[in-house]
Amino acid sequence: MDIDILIEDDRWAAMDLDVLVRDVLRAISDTLTLDLAAAEVSYLACDDARIALLNADFREKATATNVLSWPAADLAPVVAGAVPTTPTVDVTGALTLGDVAIAYETCEREAADLGKPLAEHVTHLIVHGTLHLLGYDHIRDSDAALMQGVEAKILGKMGFDDPYMV
Repeated sequence: MDIDILIEDDRWAAMDLDVLVRDVLRAISDTLTLDLAAAEVSYLACDDARIALLNADFREKATATNVLSWPAADLAPVVAGAVPTTPTVDVTGALTLGDVAIAYETCEREAADLGKPLAEHVTHLIVHGTLHLLGYDHIRDSDAALMQGVEAKILGKMGFDDPYMV
């Protein structure tokens, strides 16, 4: 796996994002039975100000959000609730997935509101953002149900509770 992690906000340094991301990718690979050995993916660990700029530029929403994703390929299913297309390697043998950005303050605030450790919430959001790279989405209700179920399975493999069970 070729994983690039850019830490723009020093508060992220306390969290071992390299290990966390590798653990997430292994759990995704195991859960979805995907071979991600050739995967290329980038993560930006930033602050709310940076993610608000990205959100404004790419989604025309000038507010901070917890996580943003830019898939390298459109793997989304045409039929609502269907499993996304399996990613394939390119001619060079690389499996380019895309980019994910995650904002510290929003993650920290949400974790506190949920009464969860920051690392647990960040793990969930890394799973969530990475699933977007793999074609999962939550715009349509049936797609959201599928994505949330997959997230819960992945997080369960990692020893975490289902984040959608209240």
